[in-house]
Amino acid sequence: MMRQTLQLKVSQQITLTPQLQQSIRLLQLSTPELKAEINTVLQENPFLDSDDLYSEHGDTAVNNPGEDDKELPCLSNNWAEPGESFRDGYMAWQEGRSVTRNHMDSDQGTSDWQPSDFTLRQHLTTQLALTQFTPRNRALVSLLIDTLDGDGYLSISLEEIADMVLAGTGKENRAQMLDELGIALRLLQSFDPVGVAARSPAECLRLQLTEKFRSSAIEEADGDRAIVDIAHTIIDSHLDKLAERDWTGMRRQIGCTGPRLSQACALIRQLNPKPCGEYSNIDIHYVEPDAIVRKVRGVWTVSLNQESVPKLRVHDLYASMLRAQGRAASNAELSMQLQEAKWLVRNIRQRFDTILRVTQEIVRCQRAFFEHGEIAMRPLTLREVAEVVQLHESTISRVTSKKYLSCPRGVYELKYFFGSHVTTDAGGMTSSTAIRSLIRQLIQNECASKPLSDARITSLLTEQGFQVARRTVAKYRESIGIASASQRKSFLPPQEEIK
Repeated sequence: MMRQTLQLKVSQQITLTPQLQQSIRLLQLSTPELKAEINTVLQENPFLDSDDLYSEHGDTAVNNPGEDDKELPCLSNNWAEPGESFRDGYMAWQEGRSVTRNHMDSDQGTSDWQPSDFTLRQHLTTQLALTQFTPRNRALVSLLIDTLDGDGYLSISLEEIADMVLAGTGKENRAQMLDELGIALRLLQSFDPVGVAARSPAECLRLQLTEKFRSSAIEEADGDRAIVDIAHTIIDSHLDKLAERDWTGMRRQIGCTGPRLSQACALIRQLNPKPCGEYSNIDIHYVEPDAIVRKVRGVWTVSLNQESVPKLRVHDLYASMLRAQGRAASNAELSMQLQEAKWLVRNIRQRFDTILRVTQEIVRCQRAFFEHGEIAMRPLTLREVAEVVQLHESTISRVTSKKYLSCPRGVYELKYFFGSHVTTDAGGMTSSTAIRSLIRQLIQNECASKPLSDARITSLLTEQGFQVARRTVAKYRESIGIASASQRKSFLPPQEEIK
């Protein structure tokens, strides 16, 4: 029969208090995320005060009305007048746009207009406004513009577009609609940039090649229509062989000489399979360094970037008013907000103090990198830094994630300075970053027509005393964004190779 008893037991356990949870969360935030967090708290907690006024993007907000509020110049005077061709009118518009940019300081007081801010749809719609198309063609061209993908390709077939337009109205006029859409597509493909609204990469290249051949300069430079015909044949039927650099197969199937094939490939090389790339919506992530590394009197020093350190403090006036009212029950919520404000100020100060200590240790360990570059990077682990600064490895991981330092060599994430080790013949250790740098140097100095294979790179590294396996070389090469040897081979072979 079991008997129930009471016993006292002493034990230790870690309790994540709200203050500790906040400290951990703030530590793993990047600087822009921290500023966004502070903006939110400043609006909710009256006991917090700041000398910084951050915008929603995390930058110091400075409102200077006047110059920035000036109206954009009116370009209607530069548009095509009735009777002018589309291209003439568009060139006049382009010239007027460049004149506007070059005369920002004129008496008109115009502000800088960046055409790169235009989306592809805006760019094409602006050109459509310059044309003298019929209302029907204008509507169909506008419909096709709305169906283009991010690269400017028409990813939906004309048949599908016709079915969508005629939905619920029967199929009697489908053939007529397809003819009208075909005309609208040809009109749209005459817009700038050349190659827009293509239905495949081959059609995009074909449109550009046709436009180039219309230019007298290109025709005189080539001197032979046969070369252009060979280029058309390659685009229409042999793009796969061109990508694989199968010069012998192309020459055999096309039935041309090596020099003509080389010249045709040179002509194709001038084309762009993504001519609308400059209008693509690219996500740009801005980096703000947390620490600045400088060399002062021969010693590398670390200091915090004061632009990234928020100037937060507890509002003294409101805090003294709350203390004067005593501990009334109605003040419990305000007292909690005051305590949270104190915690936030203390945790932010601790966050930047930790970043500074960890960065100082990284700079001390990687001094050779700041002196000589990647080739001198030494292997470093989170454990080594954690033991010196007396913090846990998980804390070091949070500190180095999405935190950056600025030095004379550029801006680097703190995690960049950590890497595994590679054994050398002399019994020493070198960093994987240094091996990547060596691989990059070897590939940069290779012969374009005979690029180095991974096996050859491995043997060259072995000759220099580094014990690296071929699969490791392949992994490092891919990590730095370098293609394989077959893909790096020169786009244009020497003429003697394809004779």
